[in-house]
Amino acid sequence: MRYRHPDRDQIRIDGVLSALGHPVRLAAVRVLDQGGRRNCGSVLEALGVAAKSTMTHHWRVLRESGVIRQEPSGRENLLTLRRDDLDARYPGLLDAALAGARTDGAEPSDAPSTSGGDARSTTGDRPRPQAGPGSTR
Repeated sequence: MRYRHPDRDQIRIDGVLSALGHPVRLAAVRVLDQGGRRNCGSVLEALGVAAKSTMTHHWRVLRESGVIRQEPSGRENLLTLRRDDLDARYPGLLDAALAGARTDGAEPSDAPSTSGGDARSTTGDRPRPQAGPGSTR
């Protein structure tokens, strides 16, 4: 399987910010920023996330926004942070996002569980509707 990646000049700020705005994806980017290519399983292990199918969605969002490159290698996929492309397109953005995550105290293992409990959907980026006044929920 070959994945489609945007060219450097096709990377858009709104897509990058949206991709980095989810705590699980930001934690994955922090893991990838430690250098080199990593297979999906090693990133999942570093994050403490077991839900492979949910992470498939997160990989797609990161890939299609231009944050990562995902390449098949035999029976696995290798992930690489597109730091050079992001730094060329939006200087300082990735460093600011990663520094912000560090000052928030979020370590990759602190990423929300994909089993729920967060106000965000684990398969989408929009918050779940909250119960309104007078609701029985």
